[in-house]
Amino acid sequence: MTNDGPLPVGHLFTIPADELHWRFDTSGGPGGQHANRSATRAEVSFDLATSPSVPDDLRERMLARLRTGAAGGVVSVTVDDTRSQWRNRALARRRLAEVLVGAAKTRRRRIATMPSAAARRRRIERKRHRAEVKRLRKGPDQEE
Repeated sequence: MTNDGPLPVGHLFTIPADELHWRFDTSGGPGGQHANRSATRAEVSFDLATSPSVPDDLRERMLARLRTGAAGGVVSVTVDDTRSQWRNRALARRRLAEVLVGAAKTRRRRIATMPSAAARRRRIERKRHRAEVKRLRKGPDQEE
């Protein structure tokens, strides 16, 4: 996966490279002088609310699903997994695409079901049997 060029979001749509906004910063954690001086942490932002490359019906569904993760309609992903800015950029692009594909998925409606008559009968029989076992555990002087 290259770090520049358009970003395909599944088979749904493609984000042109100029709609992705990048920011780089130093990563925390161990690494000594390299980590302290190199801007390896990559943050990519995509303005989902105003992007012309996202179909309108899909945009509304995605914004509704990402309501807390997309403040102001902007989806951001930050990666500082590796000590290489290039690899972090590639990971950020991949994770942004995964977030957007996940937000675009439609959930299947749950079909309400009922237990069968035989299942209800078995349940009642198990309850009766369990009550009988407990009743038999009591001694003759403990009965009510």
